[in-house]
Amino acid sequence: MPETDLHDLSDDPDYTVLQRQESTSNLSVDSARTSDPSESEIVYSKENVAVHPSQYASERISGRLRIAKQGSLFLLTWTPYKAASSLSDSVVRNLNSSVSEKDRNLYTIKPVSLSDIHSIRRHIPALGWQYIIIVLSSGIAFPPLYFYNGGVRGFFATLKQHVFIVRSANDSNVFMLNDFEGPLQRSLSSLELPRVFSVANGTPVHDSPSEVSAIDDSVSVNRITSSGTFSASEYGGSLKNKANDPTHDISIQVLEKFSLVTKFAREATSQIFREFQDNHEKNDKNRKICSSWDVTEVNQPNEGGNDTQSKADDIVETSDAPKFDELSLVWGKQRQPPLTQEEWENFLDSEGRVTDSMAFRKRVFYGGVEQKLRKKVWKFLLGYYEFDSTYAERDYLESVRKTDYETVKSQWKNISEAQAKRFTKFRERRGLIDKDVVRTDRSVSYFEGDDNPNVAVLRDILLTYSFYNFDLGYCQGMSDLLSPILFVMRDESEAFWTFVALMERLGPNFNRDQSGMHSQLFALSKLVELLDHPLHNFLKQADCLNYFFCFRWILILFKREFEYEKIMHLWEVLWTHYPSEHLQLYICVAILRSHRKKIMGENMDFDTLLKFINGLSYQIDLDAIIRDAEALCVCAGENGAACIPPGTPPSLPVDSDTGLYSHQDDEIL
Repeated sequence: MPETDLHDLSDDPDYTVLQRQESTSNLSVDSARTSDPSESEIVYSKENVAVHPSQYASERISGRLRIAKQGSLFLLTWTPYKAASSLSDSVVRNLNSSVSEKDRNLYTIKPVSLSDIHSIRRHIPALGWQYIIIVLSSGIAFPPLYFYNGGVRGFFATLKQHVFIVRSANDSNVFMLNDFEGPLQRSLSSLELPRVFSVANGTPVHDSPSEVSAIDDSVSVNRITSSGTFSASEYGGSLKNKANDPTHDISIQVLEKFSLVTKFAREATSQIFREFQDNHEKNDKNRKICSSWDVTEVNQPNEGGNDTQSKADDIVETSDAPKFDELSLVWGKQRQPPLTQEEWENFLDSEGRVTDSMAFRKRVFYGGVEQKLRKKVWKFLLGYYEFDSTYAERDYLESVRKTDYETVKSQWKNISEAQAKRFTKFRERRGLIDKDVVRTDRSVSYFEGDDNPNVAVLRDILLTYSFYNFDLGYCQGMSDLLSPILFVMRDESEAFWTFVALMERLGPNFNRDQSGMHSQLFALSKLVELLDHPLHNFLKQADCLNYFFCFRWILILFKREFEYEKIMHLWEVLWTHYPSEHLQLYICVAILRSHRKKIMGENMDFDTLLKFINGLSYQIDLDAIIRDAEALCVCAGENGAACIPPGTPPSLPVDSDTGLYSHQDDEIL
């Protein structure tokens, strides 16, 4: 398929309407007078800019980003689309259908003067959507704004015309606005002292009334201010109350805060994401979640107190910005016995509907499923069955899908050898499948032995899938994913459709451009940076930040790292999407953290690390790693979710107005 066709959405009516609307109020700098009585002049307008309250793409809130000139002021706003709008009701329902009026008001960015913006962090990944994070002079940070149609370049181009903007000397992706101060004064300002004396002119610099009111008057809701902004401490920042404290000598404050100068030199969002909540904030949302768990104090020793460690941990930390290693972590609950037949029946009503899908998924997460129940339960976990389907509906679905399967299978079964000679793609895929199936799990009794009919069924399902999803076809690794499914289902048609459901989530792992893999490895890098910064720094110095040594783990969901029974248990845990649909990434972090002392102590390079990681097969304590991964996920909270681009596998396909990974070249300045 030509590259230009990969993200062709010309046949998407919602996208077409949005594009048509955008063309009428484009991000053109040509001023368009509005009917506003104050005679505001719109100098920038961008549609379909979204906020993501969670890691689930379906929960995004889409809206309009604008910059307007009002007198001598330039005001920035972001307004979410309403449920009913003259734009297009169908489009609005599709974008913000599940968003309440309260949430729309919560995230709305009311007019903010550009003179009150301290910096803007832009992120333009090779894969995923572009976004920016706006940080005000008061220290308040707005949630990331995602540009679904690209356009970050145009946004910054407009800013440059109206405010003084300069790239940070310490981070090329951070842009400082109205940065007229000298370097020394900027360093002192970064200490966030209540009142700092300007070294340049000897005059005191007071907080503006607007900044004071922005802090004192805003009411926090789950650590989100009533104006829709996130406080810096929501991302683990060190925003302090700026009320004047005459009893606290300024020199003492300088000494207490001086180490923050080093932190300030780093990228704005890294500071936001990396630090954790202050221990005294008892009402924090994550702390509420953690309060119901068994808490264990984790005192990490200074592992490998050698040059390697000192090089890796080159950041000055303060007592009020502790590392994750030094926090009281919430360890996952004890594992439970597998779900039994009796428990399963208690989750169903008289017609076969699952009455409480969340409780059901949590039960499977903590205990897994008995082998005899897996055939039923896996279909629900993978979306083969809907949770609210009845016995009768499922029986009918099975009969229809058996017929559909035979129809798809006949497409390749009826290809004669003469036709196959002129069908290169079919021959190539058939040859690759034939080679793979004979070496897939042959040590498992279900597949062992010569002329095993189950191996032939495995082959037939993979060939059928290559015709069902002809664009994706077959790639090495798919047989590893199908094998346990066929082992559990023991039926060709049911195994096929269950495999189809799994590939709806994991299909991007096998894309020719490896987009799904790259997005997960990128997210893994950010999670390690958040949860184990010394290890992240070590891997950075070892030139291992591509995390390709974890490639096999993610591609086939740890299939070759655990015994057959354990991998089935792990998969059903992951498929619950509890406590995160990306738990596989936290499992990667947990495994790396459990071996960090050896990795860093032996100063492993990439080749050594790859060999070491591959050598961990069948040596990992699965229950312990699941508990650690759960703990890391809970403690990371929204900070961890923000590290994962929306649509990252194994998310279900995203119903977006542009392609999943559409982006533009927005290199600026």
